Amino acid sequence: MNVMPGKLLNLIILIASTLLLIVRVPYKDTGKTLDLTGMTLTLNEEFDGDRLNPAVWNNFSGGLRKGGYWDRGQVFLENGNLIIRTEYKADGRFGPGYYTMGLETEGVFEQRYGYFECRCILPAAQGLWSAFWLHADKAGTVTGTGETGTEIDVFESPYYYLGSPARNKITSNLHYNGYDWDTKYQNIGIFKVPGDPYKEYNTYGLKWTPDEYIFYINGVKTGRSDFGGVSKVKEFLRLSCEVDGSEGRPNLGWSGRIDLNNGRMLPADFIVDYVRVYQFNEYMPAS
Repeated sequence: MNVMPGKLLNLIILIASTLLLIVRVPYKDTGKTLDLTGMTLTLNEEFDGDRLNPAVWNNFSGGLRKGGYWDRGQVFLENGNLIIRTEYKADGRFGPGYYTMGLETEGVFEQRYGYFECRCILPAAQGLWSAFWLHADKAGTVTGTGETGTEIDVFESPYYYLGSPARNKITSNLHYNGYDWDTKYQNIGIFKVPGDPYKEYNTYGLKWTPDEYIFYINGVKTGRSDFGGVSKVKEFLRLSCEVDGSEGRPNLGWSGRIDLNNGRMLPADFIVDYVRVYQFNEYMPAS
């Protein structure tokens, strides 16, 4: 059960995010590039065709979600891309409000260790954020360790409200031990993305080894961590958009406030070209 009221939680996240924006040094090219030697492709989701592949993706959930609603109707394929659309609907399925969606691979595709990558264009509006993340059931429970499952946020995109060029940033984070007062959290960093990530494709990746998590943008390392003890269990993938707020009503949060957008900014689309996953050869199942 979440013991923190939604507005209080949003305020805490807003304050913490603002402080991180102040103290974080902008990312500079480390020169350390991705090496996939000794790895095998295990998932290659290109989003071709005219419908989402049910052998890979499940609906994350539906109904009330933070400052809006999640509805399967907000997800579709177009021109070889997955589209998760965020928009206001006066006559939406769950009533008037802001609608978006999240997808996951729980029970269909799960993997321990490897390299996980998403190529995408971020949704261009404030008061919402897109994310590519990994999750395990026990990441949401109090276990005292990240080894039983950690929420691994490869990227989250809450900074559009900052205006150009400061908005062109993403953040990478780790969470374990549930989501209430006992939660454990580490910000890996706030990283500037080359070009305009709201109009141009970029890749966001995670190499997860038994010893650490290593994060990448366009194949270049941004940060690394072993916070909480590296997860030792299989995790599933998630692609999602969130509307800042609580109980279906928008309010100010770390991504701004969605009802302050100029109407021309909505709908806003999270456009995903592909999701690819590789496994270290030594962890591949025996054939």
